[in-house]
Amino acid sequence: MIVLKFGGSSVASADRIRHVANIVKSQIDRGQVLVLSAMGDTTDYLLEAGDAAYRSGVVSFDNIEKIHLETIKKLKLTAKARGEIKPLLDELKSLLSGISLLRELTPRTRDYLVSFGERLSVRITAAYFNSIGIKARAFDSWDAGFVSDSNFTSAELLAESWGLIPQKLIHVVKSGIIPVVTGFIARNLDGNITTLGRGGSDLSATMIAASCGAEEVQVWKDVDGILTADPRIVPKAKPVEIATYDEAAELAYFGAQVLHPRAMQPCMKTGTPVLVKNSYNPEAPGTRIVSSIEGHGGKKSRTTDAKSAAPKKTPVRAITTKRNVTLVDIVSTRMLGQYGFLAEVFSTFARHSLSVDMVATSEVSLSLTLDAAHDLSSLKKDLSRIASIDIKTGKAIITIIGDVRRSSEILARSFKTCEIIGVKTQMVSQGASKVNISFIVDDSEAAEVVKAIHMDFFESFEPAGGKRADTGKKTTGGKA
Repeated sequence: MIVLKFGGSSVASADRIRHVANIVKSQIDRGQVLVLSAMGDTTDYLLEAGDAAYRSGVVSFDNIEKIHLETIKKLKLTAKARGEIKPLLDELKSLLSGISLLRELTPRTRDYLVSFGERLSVRITAAYFNSIGIKARAFDSWDAGFVSDSNFTSAELLAESWGLIPQKLIHVVKSGIIPVVTGFIARNLDGNITTLGRGGSDLSATMIAASCGAEEVQVWKDVDGILTADPRIVPKAKPVEIATYDEAAELAYFGAQVLHPRAMQPCMKTGTPVLVKNSYNPEAPGTRIVSSIEGHGGKKSRTTDAKSAAPKKTPVRAITTKRNVTLVDIVSTRMLGQYGFLAEVFSTFARHSLSVDMVATSEVSLSLTLDAAHDLSSLKKDLSRIASIDIKTGKAIITIIGDVRRSSEILARSFKTCEIIGVKTQMVSQGASKVNISFIVDDSEAAEVVKAIHMDFFESFEPAGGKRADTGKKTTGGKA
């Protein structure tokens, strides 16, 4: 059994849904569960309709109705399919009317509103599958065993979901029917609809795969998997063939938003492989995410063998950057021998609801980074009571994910590259996961640094015994 998740762009139109059907047919013998997002921009349209009803009392969802009815028409579905979505459209109209009358849009109501996108998507897709001979059944996630807490807009799945999901789905798959399940949404114990927050649709898929003991989960996106760098910065960025959960999570945290770290947690628990594929380019191998590359901890797949896919040359898996961050330097002789000093500093950050990205310490100083969106004037005032504070804005984090056993080589080459292009590094930190090395540069230089390091590790690299090609970068004397 495998689980396939398709995002909004992958089911955005009748043509895209037909394409999804072809992907499903190519693996029809494997036993499948599909998890779908809302079609295209439907979620945004729903939120806009809700805001219009709330602020102006206007009830209008013509664009939402048009997208789904036109898709049904283009897929040449029967009146029965139209009949399946009409009650949902009527329900949506009633909800918007209620919002306009009460002029109230609570987080609970917003989650209810947003859920219509996924609920419409699975019904249309399942109806199309059945029309072309693929046995399928649409499932709202609560009918597939998903139970969440009541933290509306960012709910967490409850532990009982682990037992309920296989009870609801495995027998359906064994009967030769493909469950087509709504991603991103669930219900709490009171029966109220919730949404699962960032990465919620991917989390729905990985939760099904992990709880049902699936061979793998395929997350179909609009990119060729995880890339060695942001292609907007590095046009020659290449797909990463294989990565560990830790590496993928670090990449996501520091800017490579292909798969949210939260979505990988169920598969990390069970060792279920995650394959990130491109629905627009299904022949591309994509990126395979596993618990361990050496020995490949986790279940094998027909798609890729981890040992054969593991990169043999460069010690770097990928490079990413987090732009527009703030660097905070804290200096105090109180740090000497005072174990409570750091606790006092971080409790101050906690009081201001500030999350720290990077940390580096010495005997008398502490450096850390924050998102630039925060107003730090009150924080600086509080910290100034215990230390000297220097705040620098306009910085960027460069993060290199790679083989920890070769971290000295990675760091030396990266710093040499920065020296060659005349960029000064300002802070260095290695993550607790031991798979990333990060340093700070001026934000204006971030793209240049990513390009240069990518060129060194991915475009100029030859196996041991050979010579690295000329990077084409200017030098300040000597050879690069």
